[in-house]
Amino acid sequence: MPQTSALLNVMIAAARKAARTLARDFGEVEQLQVSRKGPSDFVSAADLKAEKTLYEELSKARPGYGFLMEERGEVAGTDKTNRWIVDPLDGTTNFLHGVPHFAISIGLEREGVLVAGVVYNMVRDELFWAEKGAGAYLNDRRLRVAARTEMRDAIFATGAPFHGQPGREKFLQEADRVLNVSAGVRRFGAASLDLAYVAAGRFDGFWERNLGPWDVAAGAIIVREAGGFVKEIEGGDFLKTGHIIAANERLLPLLTKTVRGA
Repeated sequence: MPQTSALLNVMIAAARKAARTLARDFGEVEQLQVSRKGPSDFVSAADLKAEKTLYEELSKARPGYGFLMEERGEVAGTDKTNRWIVDPLDGTTNFLHGVPHFAISIGLEREGVLVAGVVYNMVRDELFWAEKGAGAYLNDRRLRVAARTEMRDAIFATGAPFHGQPGREKFLQEADRVLNVSAGVRRFGAASLDLAYVAAGRFDGFWERNLGPWDVAAGAIIVREAGGFVKEIEGGDFLKTGHIIAANERLLPLLTKTVRGA
């Protein structure tokens, strides 16, 4: 594995420790205690245990850093310049249905700028990681976004609003427009992995609306360090609006125009 900084070592160690309990729970998914946050929005004991592990490990290694976590929400720290942005289980619905496509996502924001990210799919033992200015990696392999330049050759990933969530009609219009000009659209159910796959060149681009910061913080820095571009669909701050789009330099404006045209 390439040389990693002390910061990334902390993030990777925390992700691997939380992954051990998630892996055990995934093997016993039918016995998990599950509750609903919304009509199609689940939270399980596995989410909460993993988040507790991540909170404890990251707090111990970097006392004073703040947190923004999917289940706990905002936890202020004494260090106002650093904030962990954490999703303990991105792809909960996949997890609870026995679909092996989910991940732990840890991003670090420093003075409002994303500076490091880790996305870990423990089922495939795929660790995506990046630090600002140091490149992006999958385990020990350097990542680069795909080099395709034509929409007709490209495959894009997205996420569809669940029942009860806003934006369904808009999404259907966007997906239809992208399908009409591309080689295909995929919906895998874990935004952090969608972004990591863009960084790895498996997808040529990704867009989705109404996400949480914890869904995209780590993946965004990984895409950027792999040579890709990430922005808000309408031009704002995607960590605040949740509307995100990512691709290489040539495809990003084409994908953005197509999605906005809906």
